[in-house]
Amino acid sequence: MANPKIPIWINIVQGLLILIMLQQTYMFFLDPQTIADSGIMTEGIPNLNLLYEFGARTAAMALLSIIVMITQNPRYFLVILLMNLFREGLETIIDLLYPLANAPVSPSIDFIMHIVIIAIELWAFVTMYKIVRQMDEQVAEG
Repeated sequence: MANPKIPIWINIVQGLLILIMLQQTYMFFLDPQTIADSGIMTEGIPNLNLLYEFGARTAAMALLSIIVMITQNPRYFLVILLMNLFREGLETIIDLLYPLANAPVSPSIDFIMHIVIIAIELWAFVTMYKIVRQMDEQVAEG
């Protein structure tokens, strides 16, 4: 059975999320000035260890997301979208508690932006879940 077609808007959302993750990866590995400007200490082995680990984990998330985009498998999309929901949900709380020194918007605007992103990701997740359920029903019907 062939995988059903993933809606284009979900591919666009996932593509934008990948771009954000790649930008963050670049920043943590290759742009220490931006990190320092945000108020994060970049001196010392322990701080660099944390920065590079964050960069590595973000790069891994981006790589997995790219693979999911290439495969266009709805089940894989469910996993990636769930991962994005948890990441964005936690970032929403963290950004409110510990805003960056060079944040481009106020904490309240940042919160609203996160809520909008989470709502879109949740909509994408529910849409993909429905597609996967339809796939399962077709298999069950034989």
